[in-house]
Amino acid sequence: MAACSSSDSDTASGDCESNLIAVITVDPSNPYWKAEVDTAVADATALGYETTVNAHGNDADLQNQFIDAAISSKACAIILDPAGADESVGAVQKATDAGVPVFQVNAEISKQGIAKAQIVSNNAQGAALGAQAWVDAMGENGTYVELFGNPTDNNAGIRSTSYHEVIDTYPGLEMVQQETANWDRQEGKEKMEIMLTANPDIAGVIAGNDEMALGAIEALRDAGKLDSVKVLGFDGNDDAVAAVSSGEMVATVLQPIVTATQTAVAQAHSYITTGDSGATSEKQSIDCVLITVDNAGTVKGFVIS
Repeated sequence: MAACSSSDSDTASGDCESNLIAVITVDPSNPYWKAEVDTAVADATALGYETTVNAHGNDADLQNQFIDAAISSKACAIILDPAGADESVGAVQKATDAGVPVFQVNAEISKQGIAKAQIVSNNAQGAALGAQAWVDAMGENGTYVELFGNPTDNNAGIRSTSYHEVIDTYPGLEMVQQETANWDRQEGKEKMEIMLTANPDIAGVIAGNDEMALGAIEALRDAGKLDSVKVLGFDGNDDAVAAVSSGEMVATVLQPIVTATQTAVAQAHSYITTGDSGATSEKQSIDCVLITVDNAGTVKGFVIS
């Protein structure tokens, strides 16, 4: 993807020669990551930096190439949504060793003390909120299936575990199948079709993100079963919010990705200009918000008005 630049380059200061912030994300075709990229570029540009944007698609080798490019370009900082908790440790270490500070957003790595910041949504808190709303909609009874996110992303495991910490306390609810759909809408639809063939009478679907949930909704609609199945999503993207408003989805959980990314860029700027990010800890968590039909009309672009 092409670099973006700002004519107000004198806003940024400090010892960084390049005036560059490298933004490395997962997949901007997903609206969640697009919001992450758009926010990072807008805020960095407003502060006077040039930016480059690259997407690794959860490919750790590709991520390494982008980290190498940022180092070669003498970037002032990297805003990184990592390609796996374990898989990204070496890449973050390499950037840090090269003197390029890394500010992570959305996902953690499995080691502390390397990145300057790891800013994430409170996935456990958000999943618990969503699970309880879904349980209530299910009437605490029925069979259901689960669409699981990318296994290399620790967010997938945290959300699933937190869903089940709530749901498994209700003996009337039984999970009959779980499939991995890697955060993807089309894959979510395909896996939902498979699960519907095996379990045609399910009453509910829980999904690790909105894209998989929206794919499930497509499959359920095609099968003529959408009216009888309760679907839960997670992210708060605009399509999911619209599905909540229309009654096609019970609820979604808004991840404050815009706020998290704004925080990452602000801390990067502070570190570049003063040598101190201003954060009190490396790991930083921001609470999620449950989105139901009652407040869906207030949500746009991952922001509540």
